[in-house]
Amino acid sequence: MLDDIQAAIPLGFLLSFMIGPVFFVLLETSAVKGFRAAFIFDLGVILADILFLVVAYFSSFQLLENLSNQPGLYVFGGVILLIYGITTYFKRDIKKDKPALRTKKNDYLSLFVKGFLLNFINIGVLVFWLGIIIVVGPSLENDPNRITIFFGAMLGAYLATDVIKILLAKQLKRKLTYKLISQIKKGLGIILIICGIVLITKGFLPKDKFNIEKGIEKIEQIRE
Repeated sequence: MLDDIQAAIPLGFLLSFMIGPVFFVLLETSAVKGFRAAFIFDLGVILADILFLVVAYFSSFQLLENLSNQPGLYVFGGVILLIYGITTYFKRDIKKDKPALRTKKNDYLSLFVKGFLLNFINIGVLVFWLGIIIVVGPSLENDPNRITIFFGAMLGAYLATDVIKILLAKQLKRKLTYKLISQIKKGLGIILIICGIVLITKGFLPKDKFNIEKGIEKIEQIRE
Protein backbone atom coordinates (compact mmCIF):
# COMPACT_ATOMS: atom_id res chain seq x y z
CA MET A 1 0.00 0.00 0.00
CA LEU A 2 2.82 2.41 0.90
CA ASP A 3 4.48 1.68 -2.43
CA ASP A 4 1.27 2.59 -4.26
CA ILE A 5 0.99 5.87 -2.32
CA GLN A 6 4.62 6.75 -2.98
CA ALA A 7 4.12 6.12 -6.70
CA ALA A 8 0.93 8.22 -6.78
CA ILE A 9 2.25 11.34 -5.02
CA PRO A 10 4.68 12.45 -7.78
CA LEU A 11 1.91 11.99 -10.37
CA GLY A 12 -0.42 14.17 -8.30
CA PHE A 13 2.27 16.83 -8.03
CA LEU A 14 2.86 16.82 -11.80
CA LEU A 15 -0.90 16.86 -12.47
CA SER A 16 -1.20 20.07 -10.45
CA PHE A 17 1.23 21.78 -12.79
CA MET A 18 -0.37 20.66 -16.05
CA ILE A 19 -0.85 23.90 -17.95
CA GLY A 20 -4.48 24.47 -18.87
CA PRO A 21 -7.40 26.81 -18.20
CA VAL A 22 -7.97 25.46 -14.68
CA PHE A 23 -4.36 26.21 -13.71
CA PHE A 24 -4.63 29.89 -14.62
CA VAL A 25 -8.16 30.42 -13.31
CA LEU A 26 -7.12 28.93 -9.95
CA LEU A 27 -4.20 31.36 -9.62
CA GLU A 28 -6.34 34.30 -10.76
CA THR A 29 -9.10 33.42 -8.28
CA SER A 30 -6.60 33.19 -5.42
CA ALA A 31 -4.89 36.47 -6.28
CA VAL A 32 -8.13 38.40 -6.77
CA LYS A 33 -10.61 36.78 -4.34
CA GLY A 34 -8.43 35.07 -1.74
CA PHE A 35 -7.66 31.62 -0.36
CA ARG A 36 -11.17 30.45 0.53
CA ALA A 37 -12.64 31.33 -2.86
CA ALA A 38 -9.79 29.59 -4.71
CA PHE A 39 -10.05 26.52 -2.46
CA ILE A 40 -13.79 26.20 -3.10
CA PHE A 41 -13.13 26.57 -6.83
CA ASP A 42 -10.49 23.82 -6.60
CA LEU A 43 -12.91 21.48 -4.82
CA GLY A 44 -15.21 21.79 -7.83
CA VAL A 45 -12.28 20.85 -10.07
CA ILE A 46 -11.50 17.83 -7.88
CA LEU A 47 -15.14 16.68 -8.00
CA ALA A 48 -15.02 16.70 -11.82
CA ASP A 49 -11.80 14.66 -11.66
CA ILE A 50 -13.41 12.13 -9.32
CA LEU A 51 -16.42 11.83 -11.64
CA PHE A 52 -14.11 11.30 -14.62
CA LEU A 53 -12.17 8.67 -12.67
CA VAL A 54 -15.34 6.74 -11.85
CA VAL A 55 -16.47 6.87 -15.49
CA ALA A 56 -12.98 5.89 -16.68
CA TYR A 57 -12.75 2.96 -14.26
CA PHE A 58 -16.08 1.43 -15.24
CA SER A 59 -15.77 2.21 -18.96
CA SER A 60 -12.07 1.46 -19.46
CA PHE A 61 -10.58 0.96 -22.90
CA GLN A 62 -13.80 0.71 -24.90
CA LEU A 63 -14.83 4.26 -24.00
CA LEU A 64 -11.30 5.45 -24.76
CA GLU A 65 -11.61 4.08 -28.30
CA ASN A 66 -15.06 5.63 -28.72
CA LEU A 67 -13.80 9.04 -27.62
CA SER A 68 -10.98 8.88 -30.15
CA ASN A 69 -13.62 8.44 -32.85
CA GLN A 70 -15.78 11.35 -31.63
CA PRO A 71 -13.76 14.50 -32.39
CA GLY A 72 -16.96 16.51 -32.12
CA LEU A 73 -16.60 16.30 -28.34
CA TYR A 74 -13.33 18.22 -28.58
CA VAL A 75 -15.01 20.84 -30.74
CA PHE A 76 -17.89 21.16 -28.26
CA GLY A 77 -15.57 21.64 -25.28
CA GLY A 78 -13.36 24.00 -27.29
CA VAL A 79 -16.29 26.20 -28.31
CA ILE A 80 -17.40 26.54 -24.67
CA LEU A 81 -13.87 27.48 -23.58
CA LEU A 82 -13.62 29.93 -26.48
CA ILE A 83 -16.91 31.64 -25.56
CA TYR A 84 -15.92 31.77 -21.89
CA GLY A 85 -12.52 33.25 -22.82
CA ILE A 86 -14.06 35.93 -25.05
CA THR A 87 -16.56 36.81 -22.31
CA THR A 88 -13.77 37.08 -19.74
CA TYR A 89 -11.63 39.24 -22.03
CA PHE A 90 -14.35 41.73 -22.93
CA LYS A 91 -15.97 41.83 -19.50
CA ARG A 92 -16.39 45.41 -18.26
CA ASP A 93 -13.52 46.69 -16.12
CA ILE A 94 -13.96 46.75 -12.37
CA LYS A 95 -15.13 50.06 -10.95
CA LYS A 96 -13.17 51.58 -8.10
CA ASP A 97 -16.29 52.23 -6.07
CA LYS A 98 -17.21 48.54 -5.94
CA PRO A 99 -15.78 46.06 -3.38
CA ALA A 100 -14.29 43.88 -6.13
CA LEU A 101 -11.94 41.95 -3.85
CA ARG A 102 -14.70 40.74 -1.54
CA THR A 103 -16.43 37.45 -2.04
CA LYS A 104 -19.97 37.04 -0.78
CA LYS A 105 -21.04 33.78 0.84
CA ASN A 106 -23.52 33.04 -1.92
CA ASP A 107 -20.70 33.35 -4.46
CA TYR A 108 -18.93 30.24 -3.16
CA LEU A 109 -21.46 27.89 -4.73
CA SER A 110 -20.99 29.58 -8.10
CA LEU A 111 -17.20 29.25 -7.70
CA PHE A 112 -17.59 25.54 -6.91
CA VAL A 113 -19.80 25.04 -9.98
CA LYS A 114 -17.39 27.11 -12.09
CA GLY A 115 -14.46 24.89 -11.09
CA PHE A 116 -16.48 21.74 -11.80
CA LEU A 117 -17.73 22.88 -15.20
CA LEU A 118 -14.40 24.33 -16.34
CA ASN A 119 -12.79 20.94 -15.75
CA PHE A 120 -15.79 18.88 -16.87
CA ILE A 121 -16.14 20.47 -20.32
CA ASN A 122 -12.56 19.55 -21.20
CA ILE A 123 -12.96 16.07 -22.69
CA GLY A 124 -9.18 15.80 -22.70
CA VAL A 125 -9.29 15.39 -18.89
CA LEU A 126 -11.45 12.27 -19.24
CA VAL A 127 -9.08 10.91 -21.89
CA PHE A 128 -6.15 11.60 -19.54
CA TRP A 129 -7.72 9.64 -16.67
CA LEU A 130 -8.68 6.78 -18.99
CA GLY A 131 -5.09 6.58 -20.19
CA ILE A 132 -3.73 6.59 -16.63
CA ILE A 133 -6.09 3.81 -15.56
CA ILE A 134 -5.20 1.67 -18.58
CA VAL A 135 -1.47 2.11 -17.94
CA VAL A 136 -1.49 1.91 -14.14
CA GLY A 137 -4.34 -0.61 -13.66
CA PRO A 138 -2.33 -3.76 -14.58
CA SER A 139 0.53 -2.75 -12.27
CA LEU A 140 -2.04 -2.53 -9.46
CA GLU A 141 -3.37 -5.97 -10.45
CA ASN A 142 -6.71 -4.26 -11.20
CA ASP A 143 -7.43 -4.53 -7.48
CA PRO A 144 -10.26 -2.04 -6.63
CA ASN A 145 -8.79 -1.32 -3.19
CA ARG A 146 -5.30 -0.63 -4.53
CA ILE A 147 -6.72 1.51 -7.35
CA THR A 148 -8.80 3.51 -4.83
CA ILE A 149 -5.77 4.08 -2.61
CA PHE A 150 -3.54 4.98 -5.57
CA PHE A 151 -5.88 7.57 -7.08
CA GLY A 152 -6.93 8.85 -3.65
CA ALA A 153 -3.27 9.55 -2.88
CA MET A 154 -2.79 11.08 -6.32
CA LEU A 155 -5.73 13.47 -5.90
CA GLY A 156 -4.65 14.22 -2.34
CA ALA A 157 -1.18 15.23 -3.55
CA TYR A 158 -2.83 17.23 -6.33
CA LEU A 159 -5.01 19.13 -3.85
CA ALA A 160 -2.11 19.72 -1.43
CA THR A 161 0.03 21.15 -4.21
CA ASP A 162 -2.85 23.38 -5.31
CA VAL A 163 -3.19 24.71 -1.75
CA ILE A 164 0.49 25.74 -1.86
CA LYS A 165 -0.09 27.45 -5.22
CA ILE A 166 -3.15 29.24 -3.81
CA LEU A 167 -1.19 30.50 -0.80
CA LEU A 168 1.62 31.77 -3.01
CA ALA A 169 -0.79 33.48 -5.42
CA LYS A 170 -2.63 35.03 -2.47
CA GLN A 171 0.49 37.04 -1.64
CA LEU A 172 -0.10 38.98 -4.84
CA LYS A 173 -3.41 40.28 -3.49
CA ARG A 174 -1.72 43.02 -1.49
CA LYS A 175 -0.10 44.39 -4.64
CA LEU A 176 -3.22 44.28 -6.79
CA THR A 177 -4.65 47.46 -8.26
CA TYR A 178 -7.90 47.71 -10.19
CA LYS A 179 -5.91 48.25 -13.37
CA LEU A 180 -3.78 45.15 -12.70
CA ILE A 181 -6.88 43.07 -11.94
CA SER A 182 -8.35 44.06 -15.31
CA GLN A 183 -5.07 43.14 -17.03
CA ILE A 184 -5.04 39.75 -15.26
CA LYS A 185 -8.58 39.04 -16.41
CA LYS A 186 -7.75 39.99 -20.00
CA GLY A 187 -4.67 37.76 -19.89
CA LEU A 188 -6.78 34.92 -18.52
CA GLY A 189 -9.32 35.48 -21.31
CA ILE A 190 -6.56 35.17 -23.93
CA ILE A 191 -5.33 31.91 -22.36
CA LEU A 192 -8.86 30.46 -22.37
CA ILE A 193 -9.35 31.52 -25.99
CA ILE A 194 -6.09 29.78 -26.97
CA CYS A 195 -7.08 26.60 -25.09
CA GLY A 196 -10.48 26.65 -26.82
CA ILE A 197 -8.89 27.06 -30.26
CA VAL A 198 -6.47 24.19 -29.54
CA LEU A 199 -9.38 21.87 -28.62
CA ILE A 200 -11.40 22.91 -31.66
CA THR A 201 -8.38 22.34 -33.93
CA LYS A 202 -7.86 18.93 -32.34
CA GLY A 203 -11.44 18.03 -33.22
CA PHE A 204 -10.87 18.81 -36.91
CA LEU A 205 -7.55 16.96 -37.20
CA PRO A 206 -7.54 13.56 -38.94
CA LYS A 207 -8.16 10.70 -36.53
CA ASP A 208 -4.64 9.31 -36.92
CA LYS A 209 -3.24 12.60 -35.64
CA PHE A 210 -4.67 12.02 -32.17
CA ASN A 211 -4.93 8.22 -32.08
CA ILE A 212 -5.17 7.58 -28.35
CA GLU A 213 -4.63 3.85 -28.64
CA LYS A 214 -1.22 4.39 -30.26
CA GLY A 215 -0.39 6.93 -27.57
CA ILE A 216 -1.15 4.42 -24.83
CA GLU A 217 0.95 1.78 -26.60
CA LYS A 218 3.88 4.20 -26.67
CA ILE A 219 3.50 4.86 -22.94
CA GLU A 220 3.49 1.12 -22.23
CA GLN A 221 6.60 0.64 -24.39
CA ILE A 222 8.39 3.35 -22.43
CA ARG A 223 7.44 1.67 -19.14
CA GLU A 224 8.80 -1.63 -20.40
